[in-house]
Amino acid sequence: MDQYTNSIVSGSFEYDQEISALDAKYEAQKIAFAPIMFQASLALRDLGILDFLMKTRKQGATLQAIASALSLSEYGVKVLLEAGLSLRMIKQNEKNFFISKIGYYIANDELTRANMDFTQDVNYLGMFNLQDSIRNGKPEGLKVFGTWPTVYEALSELPEPIRRSWFAFDHYYSDYSFPEAIPLLFALDPKSIMDIGGNTGKFSLFCAKSNPAVEMTIVDLPGQIKDAQANIAKAGMQERVHFHPVNLLGENVILPKGFDILWMSQFLDCFSQAEISKLLHYAKEAMSEQASLFIMETFWDKQRFEASTYSLHATSLYFTAIANGNSQMYHSADMLALLDQAGFYVKQEWHEVGVSHSIYRCMKKVETK
Repeated sequence: MDQYTNSIVSGSFEYDQEISALDAKYEAQKIAFAPIMFQASLALRDLGILDFLMKTRKQGATLQAIASALSLSEYGVKVLLEAGLSLRMIKQNEKNFFISKIGYYIANDELTRANMDFTQDVNYLGMFNLQDSIRNGKPEGLKVFGTWPTVYEALSELPEPIRRSWFAFDHYYSDYSFPEAIPLLFALDPKSIMDIGGNTGKFSLFCAKSNPAVEMTIVDLPGQIKDAQANIAKAGMQERVHFHPVNLLGENVILPKGFDILWMSQFLDCFSQAEISKLLHYAKEAMSEQASLFIMETFWDKQRFEASTYSLHATSLYFTAIANGNSQMYHSADMLALLDQAGFYVKQEWHEVGVSHSIYRCMKKVETK
């Protein structure tokens, strides 16, 4: 499939009707200085200024008290606090500074921390190459870490804190979704599940621990399988969790057959539409008429909150510049069109699963002669 579907059809992005020229210009300046102010936010967090203001939040603290407590220069603290005022992370009352609600979330919110660390450690340097990635269709930003063709071959070798921040970002979203997703699968009383793109094995472990009757098989790249095997062995589940190492982008891929459920979680967004078509074909060939394909993804048009849509659009650019150069966080219409073309229909669907996820239970279309 060479042509992308025209998916920018939902969401009310008509801001120009609601904003004055003056406000529009202010928003433009925030974008112009966004990389600088992001680093200021990170410094306020990582140098301990926000934590100190949390401890003194009732009475606040002076510039001198903050600098002395953290062994920082008054100059350095001053420029960060003043940036914090424009970022609305900091409030000031006479000589004392206070942390705001925004500052609180920067300092303490698990989701915000995962996103900021992912931006800083995985994306920041490589995003300088975004325009080249768009022109060349390759993740040109990945070269700041090494010479891998995609980030997925690199995951088992990336140094810290890059690797830690990548997995923290990935697992944050899945960890909150798995407990809600698993009952949907187990309602079908499956005896065997193929976890395609199983990564470090977290979902397979979750299933194996939740249901002693189910057998799991993880399908992924050899490097990821190696990490998953170590995690499965550590949990003592190697008798019920099996492995099938394969490069799913290789030619003539054949997936093992005989599974009740095929599971793809945060997996198809890692591929282009043409590649997804191939992967769905491989899955279909491995399925019986009674088997189900479950797809869990974060579709940007299915989000309840504007912040979620914003985050997903930003994450798409990570795929462009760092991950593989050709995938994204998709609109649901893109995925539904690909499923239809591959010979699937959606039997059931669920939305707002965990953190912003949707789940489609897909079945093979009945072929009529």
